[in-house]
Amino acid sequence: MRLQDLDLIVSQGRIADRSPNAIRGAAVTAAALTERYGLHQTIVGTPQPHQTDDWSLSLPQAVDTLVALKAAVEHVLQGNRVPLLAVNTCSAGLATLPALAASVADAKILWVDAHGDFNTPKTTGSGYLGGMVLAAACGLWDSGHGAGIAPENVLVVGIRDVDGEEIDLLRSSGVRMLAPVEVTPEAVVDFIGESKVWIHIDWDALEPNLVPAAYAIDHGLLPCQLRDVLMSIPVARIAGIELAEFEAPDDEGQCAAAVSTLLDIVGPALDRYL
Repeated sequence: MRLQDLDLIVSQGRIADRSPNAIRGAAVTAAALTERYGLHQTIVGTPQPHQTDDWSLSLPQAVDTLVALKAAVEHVLQGNRVPLLAVNTCSAGLATLPALAASVADAKILWVDAHGDFNTPKTTGSGYLGGMVLAAACGLWDSGHGAGIAPENVLVVGIRDVDGEEIDLLRSSGVRMLAPVEVTPEAVVDFIGESKVWIHIDWDALEPNLVPAAYAIDHGLLPCQLRDVLMSIPVARIAGIELAEFEAPDDEGQCAAAVSTLLDIVGPALDRYL
């Protein structure tokens, strides 16, 4: 793979955002990647204010952004290139995962997240769309944007904050899970095998505030731990990379420090495309 095989897609439309700076976080992430690698940005969506609403309201509001994201990812994959996404919320996966399923048979999903994101409209307590993404992609409920991911092809890495009914669904569906203390490069490479893999990173998987996210959960992954995992995955196996939920601080110094940490984690893996 070469640098020109990477296509940078940036989500700037609200997709159930409940926090003020995730859209900015996607833009800041994309700017840092553009500066480092000289990539062209495909920007999807128009920023809108965050709000705390139920999935039944945020899902139809996000339709235009989700449809455009899905089309952008499908276009890149069908051109035998690798989408590199900077997105505001995990809800983007409602579009990106079905696009992957339609283009890459039996792809594995490496879902790096403190949460399972495996609730359904019947089990969600918060009503947050982002907590229902994987369940939709695996066909447990119909988001209107497709499915196609086999639950047994999903590994949730860094998981440690899961609802009661949600954990039952994860286990009964065959989703694999690794708590932070269980995460090693060997475990991840063994899961991927000879398959293509989609790498999704929600920054709340890390120890809190290293790369700020809206939902800070203690006892997370360390930057070096995640970097080693990413470096262990052969470039030829990577179908796509999705970076989500960076709550970019208003303070420019804090923001710069967070971006530096982010690049220290993903940069070595991306440098292999140079």
